Amino acid sequence: MPKPIAGFSKLSKQEKIDWIVSNYTQNPHEAEQIIRSYWNTDEKLQQLHDEFIENTITNLYVPLGIAPNFLINDNLLAIPMAIEESSVVAAASKAAKFWLSKGGFKTEVLGTEKVGQVHFIFKGDTAKLELFFKKIKPKFYTATENLTASMANRGGGISNIELRDKTGDLANYYQLHCTFETKDAMGANFINSCLEQFASTLKSEALDYSLFSEEERQLEVIMSILSNYVPNCLVKAEVSCPVSELNLSKEISPEQFAEKMVRAVQIAKVEPYRAVTHNKGIMNGIDAVVLATGNDFRAVEAGVHAYAAKDGSYSSLTHASVEDGIFRFWIELPLALGTVGGLTKLHPMVKLNLQLLNDPSVEELMQVIAVAGLAQNFAAVSSLVTTGIQKGHMKMHLMNILNQQHATEPEKIAAIEHFKTHTITHRSVIDFLTGLRNQS
Repeated sequence: MPKPIAGFSKLSKQEKIDWIVSNYTQNPHEAEQIIRSYWNTDEKLQQLHDEFIENTITNLYVPLGIAPNFLINDNLLAIPMAIEESSVVAAASKAAKFWLSKGGFKTEVLGTEKVGQVHFIFKGDTAKLELFFKKIKPKFYTATENLTASMANRGGGISNIELRDKTGDLANYYQLHCTFETKDAMGANFINSCLEQFASTLKSEALDYSLFSEEERQLEVIMSILSNYVPNCLVKAEVSCPVSELNLSKEISPEQFAEKMVRAVQIAKVEPYRAVTHNKGIMNGIDAVVLATGNDFRAVEAGVHAYAAKDGSYSSLTHASVEDGIFRFWIELPLALGTVGGLTKLHPMVKLNLQLLNDPSVEELMQVIAVAGLAQNFAAVSSLVTTGIQKGHMKMHLMNILNQQHATEPEKIAAIEHFKTHTITHRSVIDFLTGLRNQS
């Protein structure tokens, strides 16, 4: 068993590699060769990657694909998607192509408000705390002027600060619930810096407030941190067409297809087990673009799934209806993003991907990403209610299976041709390769 190591972060990159391969791999030489094979040949670029995080030993590549033909508010875009799962880019592209001739996607930003909170414990009279808050509220703004000046010049800043009584949920628990506009920045550092100053002002002012008792003056700040739940940072994306134009399958009529699509979404609205997988498919599209544009997909995931449960039960993020012969399919979800700061200015591929999207503002990027999620969900649910999900998925997965079995190029060509008319399973692909190899 390896021994714990002290000062790992202070080791050189090579020393870190030597330690990890010698202690945790069966073949240290082979492991080091794999690690080195993923280094960028451009030393300056590799150093840039090394400095993104701590204790870096190599890179883990994720394929970057392009989904073309997205008509969004009459602008034609090709969307970059970074993801390892097969069929996601193909499905999004298929949906984009289908809606291209039907007016494309229509989008609208409904809000851009972001949230942060100062959580504190106050053992005293709530009425006195409310009077205290009203008195010192202007000081929160003046104390952060040095932090907000640059953001204010761009049209952003602190929107509001309110005191919230949460003692019904937890004894003596209150919070400053703060809202912000951060324009094209994701704004995490800006928000957290403001919150920490709010906390400092809150504590210092409490010590000098004459109406507080000695115990009340010892107000205790627990933490100051932004929230990744941003229910008022919302975007909506929609597609629609006459039901008669929903000619996606030879197996069912457009009318039957529309009815099954609506039913499928209704099921995802009322059944959490289905809703989770339904929304995971949406996030396949969303996360791929969030990652490609250097944004925080973990924050987006957390906020989106919280929004899906906002009414007390986890439910579908998409909606579908048929009214007066018109099929509508739409999504509404929160997206806290940035197009300046962070990786957007550091990572060369991120900068290029944003360039491919015409260097969008945050609001424009919100709309593009919402469309990617809607397109992905339309493609997935369309497959589910017609041919089933596995036919298309396994077709895309075929190459992964062939690579796992170290198939040669001639074997891959033969397999692709064979499985145009045969069912693809892991076992059937292995059997086909075995037979092919036995023949030769």
